[in-house]
Amino acid sequence: MNKLAVELNGVLEGTIAGRMLSDFGRRIYFPKGIVAQSAEADRKATRFNATVGMAFSHGQPLMLPSLRSLLSELSPKEAVAYAPTAGFAELREVWKREMITKNPSLQGKRFMLPVVTPGLTNGIYQTASLFTSPGDVTVMPDMFWGNYRLIFEEQRGGKVVAFPFFDGNMRLNSTELRNALRANSGSGRVTLLLNFPNNPTGYSPSRSEADEIIRTIVEQAEAGTDLLVITDDAYFGLFYEEDTFTESLFARLADAHERILAVKVDGATKEEFVWGFRIGFVTIGSKGLDQPHYAALERKLMGAIRSTISNSSGVAQNLLLRAMKSPTYQAEKVAEFTQLRERYRGLRDMLPKMCEALPKDPASGKRLLEPLPFNSGYFMSFQCNGLSAEALRLALLEKGIGVISIGETYLRIAFASIDAEDLQALYAEIFGTATGIAGRSAG
Repeated sequence: MNKLAVELNGVLEGTIAGRMLSDFGRRIYFPKGIVAQSAEADRKATRFNATVGMAFSHGQPLMLPSLRSLLSELSPKEAVAYAPTAGFAELREVWKREMITKNPSLQGKRFMLPVVTPGLTNGIYQTASLFTSPGDVTVMPDMFWGNYRLIFEEQRGGKVVAFPFFDGNMRLNSTELRNALRANSGSGRVTLLLNFPNNPTGYSPSRSEADEIIRTIVEQAEAGTDLLVITDDAYFGLFYEEDTFTESLFARLADAHERILAVKVDGATKEEFVWGFRIGFVTIGSKGLDQPHYAALERKLMGAIRSTISNSSGVAQNLLLRAMKSPTYQAEKVAEFTQLRERYRGLRDMLPKMCEALPKDPASGKRLLEPLPFNSGYFMSFQCNGLSAEALRLALLEKGIGVISIGETYLRIAFASIDAEDLQALYAEIFGTATGIAGRSAG
C-alpha cells in the first residue's frame, strides 16, 4: 500500500470513518504529482509556471474567439482553465454557507468542507467507492432511483436490500426501516441510503416522520452497529407542504452518534436549475471527527476523483459562483420555486376527483390508478391495479405522451416538466388510457 494511503489511514484509525472505508477507500490517496505540484506553483512560481498542461499567452489561457464571444463576461481563466480537483475554494465556501442557511441545525457543527463532483451521480459513486466493498449491504426504500443498483451492485459489487417505503397507512415505514437495519447489521456495519424529496414518489417526511427516522438510526448505532448514512438531496429545497421536514437529514445526523458517518450528496443540478452543469457536492460529518480527520477524508476523496474524472467543469463552477453571488439570486430562486409549487398545488387539488371517477380493479377492489403520497420535488407516482404500468406507458407513448414505468406496478410522472395549464389534459389522457386498457382486458 502506498505510504501516503498508510498515512491517511493512520489519521483515521479508530474512527467511524476509518472503520467504514472500503478496500479501495483504504488504498486510495491523493498523490504529490502533477496536480499537487501545479497547485504549489500557482502560489510560488511568480516568474514562469511551466507545470500544467495548458496553453497560455500573456498570463491567460488560449481561448477560441468564438467561445470568448459566447462567454464574454468570464475571463479566459474562468472560462477554459482546469478547476482544482476538489473544486474552487470560493464556491465550496459559498455552498457551505448556503447549506447552513438552509439547514439551521448545522450551525456550530463541525463537518467537511463540501468537495465538488461532476454531478450528484458521481458524488454517490465516489462515496460508494470510498465506503463500499464487495458484499457490503446498502439498505434503501423500495421506491428508489434505479441508478443506485448500478453503482452499489454492478460498480462496487455490493448488495442492495430494499424495505417497503410506505406502510399500510401510507406513512413512511419506520418499522420496516428498523427491521432492515437490524437484519443486515450482522457484520457490525451497514449502509443506509435515503433520498428526499424522493425519486420516484416525490415524497418527503413530515417532521414527526423525520424524528422517527433519526431515532431509528441512532438506536441501531447505540446497539453497536457502524452506520454509513448517505442522504441523496438532489431535489433539496423543493418542499411544498407546511408539515414537511425542510432540512436535510444530514443536518441531524452529522453529530448524532460516534457510530454514524453521515454523507450529504447534493448539488446545483436541481437546486439551482442547472441540470447540464453537472456540479455536485459531497460533504461528510460525524460526531467525534475533527479537522485532521476531515482533511484526510478530503485527500482520499480527491484521490478518487483524480483517478476517475480528474476534476469537474471549471466554467460551470464559475458561472454557478457568479449566479450565487448575484444580488438577485435569492429572488430568482423564489420565483422558480413558486412556479413549481403552483403546479404541485394544482395537481394535488385536481387528482382526488379524477381518481374517484376511475373504475375499480375487480380483483383488488382498488382504483385502476392510486396516487402514492407526494408533497415535494419533481415527481408523483401511481400504483397500477389490474393493469400493467409498462402497457400503460407504451399506450400513452403512442398518443405522444412520455411517462416512466417502474416494473409492472408503478407509473412515474414528472409534473415539474409540464406547464400548469397542460396538467389537466395530461392526466385526463393518462386516466382515459388506463380505463381503455382495463376495459379491453375485461372484454
